Amino acid sequence: MGAFTPWRGAKEVSGVALVVAREVLTSSSMAVPHGPAGVGEARRRMRDELRINGVSDSVIDDAVLILSELLSNSCRHGRPLGQAEVGDGDIRAAWRVDTAGGLTVEVTDGGGPTRPVPATPSVTARGGRGLNIITALAQDWGVRDNASGEVTVWADVTDGHRRDDFAQRVAVPELDFAVPFDDLD
Repeated sequence: MGAFTPWRGAKEVSGVALVVAREVLTSSSMAVPHGPAGVGEARRRMRDELRINGVSDSVIDDAVLILSELLSNSCRHGRPLGQAEVGDGDIRAAWRVDTAGGLTVEVTDGGGPTRPVPATPSVTARGGRGLNIITALAQDWGVRDNASGEVTVWADVTDGHRRDDFAQRVAVPELDFAVPFDDLD
């Protein structure tokens, strides 16, 4: 018999391989720095944990995009949790898989001067489409306040829920540049 090489999740004790049950998390929460620095790490961690849980790739892709949008909005419009000043402190990202396979994504911050509502950005606007993207990808989403002033924006993501008009909801309208020049012929 050759040398024993333990596989991930196995231990060798006195020459006997023991399989160690790895607990699969059905929920996770993490502190994310208030600013762009932690968004990538949050996306990677969510993707890895959801894959381990057996969540479908399409739900994972939608959930990761939703998480990115929620974190970006929180960093732009909300305050960090606690008494920290903007640029200091953290916001909280969380996700959980329910027994039916549904996924809820949440981002909690210290609140801000405005409530999260979908915008109608101009064609040339550099932003303002995030909540429209979430509306198109999520089965449902909403905002929850608590007594300490924290605001949580949540979204439920399920397989096969992406709206048929997703591209129309988030795309920049096409411009017909020929119309203004019709009189020049």
